[in-house]
Formats: sequence, structure tokens, C-alpha cells
Amino acid sequence: MLERIFKLQSHGTDTRTEFIAGLTTFMTMAYILAVNPAILGASGMDSGAIFTATAVASAVASCFMAGLANLPFALSAGLGLNAFFAYTVCGVMGYSWQQALTAVFVEGLIFIVLSLSNIREAIFNAIPNTLKVAVSVGIGLFICFIGLQSSHIVVDSPATLVSIFSLKQAVATGTIHSAGVYVVLAFLGVLLMSWLMYKNVRGGILIGMLLLWGLGILLELCGIYVPAPENGYFSMIPGAIISMPASLAPTAFKLDFSFVQTMDFVVVMCAFLFVDLFDTLGTLIGCATKGKMLDEKGELPGIKGALMSDSLGTVLGSLLGTSTITTFVESSAGIAEGGRTGLTAVVTAGLFLLALFFSPVFLSIPSFATAAALITVGFLMLQQVTNINWNDNLLEAVPAYICVFSMPFMYSISEGISLGVISYVVLHMAAGKFDKLSPLMYALAVLFLLKYILL
Repeated sequence: MLERIFKLQSHGTDTRTEFIAGLTTFMTMAYILAVNPAILGASGMDSGAIFTATAVASAVASCFMAGLANLPFALSAGLGLNAFFAYTVCGVMGYSWQQALTAVFVEGLIFIVLSLSNIREAIFNAIPNTLKVAVSVGIGLFICFIGLQSSHIVVDSPATLVSIFSLKQAVATGTIHSAGVYVVLAFLGVLLMSWLMYKNVRGGILIGMLLLWGLGILLELCGIYVPAPENGYFSMIPGAIISMPASLAPTAFKLDFSFVQTMDFVVVMCAFLFVDLFDTLGTLIGCATKGKMLDEKGELPGIKGALMSDSLGTVLGSLLGTSTITTFVESSAGIAEGGRTGLTAVVTAGLFLLALFFSPVFLSIPSFATAAALITVGFLMLQQVTNINWNDNLLEAVPAYICVFSMPFMYSISEGISLGVISYVVLHMAAGKFDKLSPLMYALAVLFLLKYILL
């Protein structure tokens, strides 16, 4: 039956591979179940309800992806968008979380219209192949940087903004038993996963995460690792196994349309709309390029269903009580394990629903284990850089370079696409290569410029 539904054989995969891929994807993005309530809770929302809303919306949206597009992408509440929701819209601007949810709801409805009218699909197809490869490479560096941060290998520095973890400082501050273990295990995890891939071990990334988690539990039991929750180093041993889901009642269907006629609402809604649109497109481009899912024209079969899944997920999430639902870049971890169909997304969805009842277990997955996976997947995506012609056509190579460095250094997939498109159009216009530019590329360049001026 699974073969008939997901066409596994024609996609070069099988049930076992898809299940491993789905589990891997979930483990690399399960952190959102802990992070999203912490961020959105700052707006005054009920944390328990946010957890339930996030898990349910993620599961349903991922099932939409499987049913409408048969693609191995998982969805959940987007990082960055949730921070904008809580700290800017509800914090700086002073709007209630009910009004912020309304802006997300309206954004989702607009996305549905754009998806039905093929505008989002046309934008995806209009982006040149060189930039599509650059997006994949940039996302590889971006998720590598996320992994380095979450494992604390890379830390904040007043002088240089970022710096390497200081073993000396960890000893001096007494955090060597928590921070030091995190850093060492994360780095060892990258080597372990690389060795497993070298040996062609199926599910090497997932096996590596599980082994790291088990080693972490052993170190905690031996007293070598000491949890320090105040510094972000939590116990790796689940405090319980089963827990009942929190009620959705405090956040579900709490929309407030009282400020929809104000200019602030338009600005807030457009900000949600813009970031969601191009984060999603960037993730789809990058992950699909890595998985060799694009056809000979550089287009993604099933893109319309994928974009509709994103739109429907956002609308559902706002109604349940969470911020914008978007396609997660961590889907690349499952794709690296061989996930190629919607069965991967269905497995991830099922695990999100399981997390409602086994949240203590899933929330105990240490970030150094997922960080090692992200750093490893970053390497796999970076390999696409050889498909960019760096020598013979600078009009193509320079925009690709700008796109690549913008994503990690500006901490945004959408900024990489924006600056890549703008530089591509400007350089080709300056060189008189107007035949290389479609009308939609001109429109995108103007739109991106206006974004920097107005938003």
C-alpha cells in the first residue's frame, strides 16, 4: 500500500529508508517543541497550549506535504518568525498576542491565494539555476552555523561577535562539567557520523545521534556531565516517560481583528508574509537541490502542493495558537539519510503526535547530538558548491557568492535570496545581458529593494 501511495520505487527509496529519514528529521527539529513555547510565552501566551499547538500544527502540516506534494519536507513553527511575533509585535509594538495571531492568519490566507494563482511557483521557477545551487550551499553553511552555536562550539564574543569555546574559561567558571562535555561530544559526533557515512552505514546520522545521546546519559550517570539548566545545559535523562497533552483552550481560536485596518497591521502582516515566503522557497530550493529532486528545467515536481501545505499549515497554526508554520531546513537531515517521498514527512508527523504523550523523552534529546547532525548535513550540502561555475562567468558566480555568504553571516535564508537576486539583476543589466533576465526577476529585485527601504 505504501508503494502505491508514495511511489517509493520510482523515487529510488524504500520503506526502511523513509522511516529512518523521518525519524532523523524529527530528531533534528524536535527542539522546536521546547523553544517555541519559551519564545511565544514571552507574549503572555500559555506555554502548555503553545506546545500542543506546535506539535499538532507541525504534524498536520507535514501530512499536508505528504498528501499534496509527496515530498520529504517537514514543517513547524519557524524560528525568527516566532521571535518577531513575541519580541517585536507583542513587545516593542505593544500589540496583544491575539492580534499577532490574526496577522499570521491573514498572511496564511494570502499565501493560499498566491499558491492557487501559481505566483509562488512562478517565483521558484524564475530563480536561475546558479542561484538555486547557491541557496543549497548557503543553507549548508547556515545550518552548520546553527549547529556550532547550539553545541556551544561557537559562542558570543564582545570583541569579535563570535568566538570558539574557551576551555580555560569553562574551568574558571566551573562549567567544564556541562559546557565542556557538550562541546567535546558535539565535535566527536561530527567525526562519528562522518566515519559511519564513510563506511556506508545506512542511517549513519541517526545512529550517530542515538549513540551520542546514550554516551551523554552515561556521562551524566557517572557525574562527569553535570546539568546546568540556568546556562542551557539540561539533563539528558528523561524525568518521566508519559505525559498528557496540555489543553489548547487558552490559545485556540483567539483571533482579534480590531487592528486590521491600521497601517501597523499591514506592516506586521507583510513582514510575516515576506520572510515566510522566501524562507520557504529557500528551504525548498536548497533541500531539493541537495536531494537531486529538481527536473531538467530546474523545477521541483510537486512544488505547488508543497507551497499550499505551507500556507494551510500557517492558517491552522494561527487558529490553534502558534506562529507561522514553515518548511524546516532540518528536513535536509532526513534527505541526507535518503528520504525522497512524503512517507518521510508522514513519519515525522507521527512522531510530533507521539511527542504530545511522550514529551519528556523527546525533550531530553541533547542539542549536541542534533548539532552534530546539522554540522554533518551542512558538509553534504556544501558539496554542491562545485556545480557553480566560478571562473568563466562572473555575472553568475558573484551573485551566487553573495547569496552563499549572506545566509550564515546574516542568519537568514531570505536575506541570501534577496541579495542574490538583486546582485544578479544589477550585474546582468550593467553588462547588457537583458536576455538572461525574466520580467519576474526584475519584479523580484524591485520587491527586495522596497523591502529594505520600507520594512
